[in-house]
Amino acid sequence: MKLFRLLSHIRSSLWFVPVVCVLAGIVISIGTIAIDRHYDYDLVPESLTGGPDAAVAVFSTVAASMVSLAALVLTVTMVVVQLAMQQFSPRIVQTFLQDKPSQFAIGLFVATFTHAMVALREVRFEADGTVPGVAVLVAYLLVVLCIMVLVAYVHHIGQSLRVASLIELVGNRTRALLDEAYPESGEAGGDRAADDDGRFLLAPKSGVVSNIGHDRLVEVARAAGCSLRLIPALGEFVAAGAPLLEVEGDPTDLDKRRAVSSLVLSLERTLDQDVAYGLRMLVDMAERAVSDSPFLDPTTAVQAIDRLYDCLRQLAGRSFPDGVHRDADGEVRLTVSSMDWDAYVHLAFDEIRMAGAASPQISRRLRASLLDLKTVASLERQVVLDEQLRLLEASTSAALGDSPDVALAMGTDRQGLGVAVGSSSELVSPTDG
Repeated sequence: MKLFRLLSHIRSSLWFVPVVCVLAGIVISIGTIAIDRHYDYDLVPESLTGGPDAAVAVFSTVAASMVSLAALVLTVTMVVVQLAMQQFSPRIVQTFLQDKPSQFAIGLFVATFTHAMVALREVRFEADGTVPGVAVLVAYLLVVLCIMVLVAYVHHIGQSLRVASLIELVGNRTRALLDEAYPESGEAGGDRAADDDGRFLLAPKSGVVSNIGHDRLVEVARAAGCSLRLIPALGEFVAAGAPLLEVEGDPTDLDKRRAVSSLVLSLERTLDQDVAYGLRMLVDMAERAVSDSPFLDPTTAVQAIDRLYDCLRQLAGRSFPDGVHRDADGEVRLTVSSMDWDAYVHLAFDEIRMAGAASPQISRRLRASLLDLKTVASLERQVVLDEQLRLLEASTSAALGDSPDVALAMGTDRQGLGVAVGSSSELVSPTDG
């Protein structure tokens, strides 16, 4: 148990890797000095390293800059830990302390500092002076490597702060522990059993469907003389081993590997093909701005509604694909789920309407958006807009009760509370439209 506790402490500590790197820096410095002494300091010409004054300046500058970089990385790491604790969970601290890229970045900086300090003592000014040329060249190489690692570290921290990255990090470790604690018995079950007849192609890993190679899937299905149906929709999460594609027809000649590789499973949704994800992000911004928090910001919500309204106005007169893809002969080879007009309207307005029902800015802007969309939408597409107007009226009335502000909140204003507030025509019954 003592050994287990020691190993667990080392794995969860921030200091172990940097300490090892310090020792490595000492070894590198002693090794390079030994090489210089062996060749009587003539292995590297002075034209590359400069004289003793230049060598002292190089080592001093490197040492001072590495201390600053190590302090910067430690500071950034602690700030990231604080942000992660506040935004996600206090229990995420251990995960960041075990983050190997951060430990390696700190370790490389302190190792370079150690090498520069040890090599600095080898510079001599007596007689013609001696310069450890190999040590100087190694210091140059370490500095270049430090710059590269610094850039990579900044990128890594930016990626690590994403919600999807933190969730994936914890999920992967839990999955690994799960496989260790509950190894597979070899008895197929659940989704794996469904693949016995080759009717389903299973996901090789977990992830979100972020890109669909429609043309490639059609080509694969045509070559096999069958049809494929994509089970998850674009932007939907798929568990490892879950059904990904259903084969309709004879799957004997189907190139399963190529079919599965035509789908990209990412860490999170992207805007490569997923229009709904763009609307989803705008909705999240608006909802967060008016959710129960110390800082309510309905103006930000109105700005998000402006963009949602703009996107829907562009969609109002356009046709939506039915998700059926055919080959050159007109045969159906691929079927995927797709969004329609009603789905986009519900995505854009439902959550904002419920979260911001008590805010006159939001209700007035939503009403203005819905009424304007009715002017460009066909009669069949106006049905869902009329439904949204009725729901908006009901939500606002429920949130404000019998307050006389209901009439104000149910006005029509593109600015939320702007120039239209001064118009007496705005203070009318909502049903007068």
